[in-house]
Amino acid sequence: MTRLFAGDCTTTFEGTRDRTQRGHVVVVVKPDKTVLVHDADGYQPVAWLTRADSVTIEADDEGFGVTARAGDQTLRVVSHAVTTRRDVPVSAAGVPVGICPDCEGALVRTGGDVRCLDCEANYGLPTGATVLDRTCEDCGLPLLRVARGDVFELCPDYRCDSLPEHVTERFDGEWNCPDCGSPLRIVRGKGGHLVAGCDAYPECDTAFSLPTGVVVDDCDCGLPVFETAAGRRCLDGTCEQYREQR
Repeated sequence: MTRLFAGDCTTTFEGTRDRTQRGHVVVVVKPDKTVLVHDADGYQPVAWLTRADSVTIEADDEGFGVTARAGDQTLRVVSHAVTTRRDVPVSAAGVPVGICPDCEGALVRTGGDVRCLDCEANYGLPTGATVLDRTCEDCGLPLLRVARGDVFELCPDYRCDSLPEHVTERFDGEWNCPDCGSPLRIVRGKGGHLVAGCDAYPECDTAFSLPTGVVVDDCDCGLPVFETAAGRRCLDGTCEQYREQR
């Protein structure tokens, strides 16, 4: 929820740029505790405090006051006459990608998520995922295209589809450890990243993060070569044999 206040106000900023101003302004208090004070001139606020540590709002029939603090900086707005005071619902804005199967609201892609603008359903996307114009037969969400060694089309809802399960089924034990010869198993590493790790762990701790791309060749070291957005590379990003091979 974004809170809007407008009226004849005195705005005081104390900190890196001490300043006091008065005028008919619009005060915007965003959900992330960013406070913006706009006047009639230009696109830039006349005063602001981004992601404040605290925001205090005092409002009654006589007027309003907004105080935001971040470290040693304080932004204070006090009204002399009130024009408007409203709470306005807001959401993330992104590229439309379909209709929410739960509430029929608009689904948008914003950053690394697909979100519904109405019911706030949120689905995290794997790195490098492309949203397709086809939908999941089970739940109705838009399908994703994800490259992890191979190209997989899957639902963003892990209850319908699991990228780790797809990758494990395709590549678990497909390659051998270059250090000890044991199979490389597909596991989740720190942060949820997919890793090809030696089956002999902990005796052998060799492990490689799976890049975003598809396998297109074999390296002289025995590991696969991936085609990625940055070009071709061995699964072992430090592989000297691949550099010599090129």
